[in-house]
Amino acid sequence: RRLSEPIARIAPRAVSSTLIGTLVNSMSMIDTAVLRKAPVLSEPFEHVIVPGLVHIGALAAVHQDFPKMDRPGSVPLSALAYGPAFGKLIAELRSEETAEIFSEKFDIDLTGRPTMVTVRGRCRARDGQIHTDSKDKMVTVLLYLNPAWEDQGGRLRLLRQPGDINKFQTEVPPDEGTLLAFKCTENAWHGHKSYEGERRAIQLNWVT
Repeated sequence: RRLSEPIARIAPRAVSSTLIGTLVNSMSMIDTAVLRKAPVLSEPFEHVIVPGLVHIGALAAVHQDFPKMDRPGSVPLSALAYGPAFGKLIAELRSEETAEIFSEKFDIDLTGRPTMVTVRGRCRARDGQIHTDSKDKMVTVLLYLNPAWEDQGGRLRLLRQPGDINKFQTEVPPDEGTLLAFKCTENAWHGHKSYEGERRAIQLNWVT
């Protein structure tokens, strides 16, 4: 498996801590109106795709405050250091309002349910194997924070059946601000073709 070209990232201008604080206090990170309007798709399993969930004006601060992650793998939020804009983004994803939105969309009561958050900064060639999420997870939310994605690997595929990554219904490029959410069911098979390099993602789960 080849090593993909490094992601071309235009470095944002340095944002002062004062300005970040002003941004964090004065605006929301996510567009809940867009989230509420997003349709629930039923094939191959119930899911919602929301491009542009993160407000454009918040992205620079979120990128700057993203935790430093030099190694691949999924890391619990509690083990990471990050800045205020990233922290506010996480808080909004875990909010009662967001839980209410997904409760309505997936016809499942998430009120008061505990949440689990993990973060990925880099991807290994062996990541993305076909799987369903564990039975203690009720809903999975993935929020991507990458520049426009051009590589053929690393695009999450929602599969019609297990065992073949090419038999997919939908493919989701991990572009910045794109959210994918799905109800965790026995047939919620997903995975992606091999990719190695930077691939930023937040995973939120409501659990039993």
